[in-house]
Order: sequence, then C-alpha cells, then structure tokens
Amino acid sequence: MKILAIDTSNRPLSVAVMDDDNLLAETTLTTHRKHAEFLMPVIEDLVKKADLVPTDLDRVVVAAGPGSYTGIRMAVTAAKTIAATLHIELTMVSSLLTLCLNVSRPNVFLNPIFDGRNQNMFTGLYKLDDTNRPVTVIEDQHTNLTDWVKLLNHYDEKIMIMGDTAAFESQLRESLADRLIIADKLTDIPNAARLGNYGRSLAPVSNIDAVVPRYLRLTKAEADWQKVHPNEDTHHYVEKI
Repeated sequence: MKILAIDTSNRPLSVAVMDDDNLLAETTLTTHRKHAEFLMPVIEDLVKKADLVPTDLDRVVVAAGPGSYTGIRMAVTAAKTIAATLHIELTMVSSLLTLCLNVSRPNVFLNPIFDGRNQNMFTGLYKLDDTNRPVTVIEDQHTNLTDWVKLLNHYDEKIMIMGDTAAFESQLRESLADRLIIADKLTDIPNAARLGNYGRSLAPVSNIDAVVPRYLRLTKAEADWQKVHPNEDTHHYVEKI
C-alpha cells in the first residue's frame, strides 16, 4: 500500500510517503507556519523523490486535529482533495495521538498538549497497549488547566507530557510531583512516517465529502454565528452553506 501522510496541525509541517511500513521519503519543517505556501510543493516533491506518480498512491493519512485552525484546515483540505481526485482511501488520526507515536514507554500515561492560550489546552490521555500502539484513556478535549489537573489526579501512574507544555509545566509539577515526566523536545514534533504507519491499518472514512477538521472548540466564525442564531442547530459552521 502506497501511503501519503500529512500533519500540519501546528507549527511543524511533516509529510511522508510510505510503501506499507517502509519509508520512501519524508520532510519535516519547523521554522515557519506558511503551510499554505509549502504543503503542496512538498507533497509533489516527495512523491517524485519516492519514484512514484500521484496515481500510484492508495491512501492518504492525515492528522485531522485538534490544533491550529489554519493548520488542520490546510491538512484536511489537501488530504480530502487528493483522496477525492485520485479516488483513493482517506484515514483520519488525532493530532494529539500522533505525538504519542513518538514514545515507547508502556508503563506511563502519555499526555500530549497543544496550547489553547489563557491556561486552556487541547489535550487527551493515552497509554500504550501490548503492541506499542496508543489507546485512549481520556478522550481528546479542549479544557482548562485546572479541570485537567483534577482529571489527572484520578490516576496514580506516572504521566509524560509532550507538545506545547511550557505554559503548564509549573502547575502540573506542583500537582503531580514526581509522577510528572517531561518528554524531550524531539518528541514534541510530529513524525509523518509514524503517522502513516499507524494509519495504514485503520478503517478509511466512508464519506470523504463529509470530512471536517476536528477543531474540538468553536471557531470564531461559529461562535459569532451562534450569537446571531441562538436557537438554531450547532452543526459545524463549515456545513452551514
């Protein structure tokens, strides 16, 4: 199976081309947020360097959120367009879970974090199963640090945090003490090859046209729309056409 894997959930851009679990080509950039400018040229370049043409691809695996609104919208839009145009499979993976793929620590809980500003975060809690694959302990969510700490205190295991952790480390250390482990900086960067390898065994989406990013909170446009239409439905703003 020829796989294209894409993650532009936050500042890093990571793209890989796989042949089953064999990495053919990969690029990761961390120095800018110009995903709209770089993503499609990177994809085109990597497919060419892998000695493939687009029609050789069988599946697109995309980190679909949460994360930066612009970042995940860019990745999901590119993935949907490629899958629909080439008539190939599309698989969605949590952007938080994607960071957990960088870790091989079966005896700790894994806590990926994206900074949501003002002491808010996108986060979830995972552990590795017997095959070293992340399984969900607490579902991905947008929450504040105080409420998240209360949830973590229900567990006695060591907890490794990764991602955008700087703004939260002090309070987490105060609460978790020696149960807290802070992952190294390389763990904070998504790896598209690992994403592609994980996504190749997942069921593809059944309706590509219906796929939307996993924002996990209202966009400003949605919030503004609901203020004006308080008694109407709360489906995704992008579906209100």
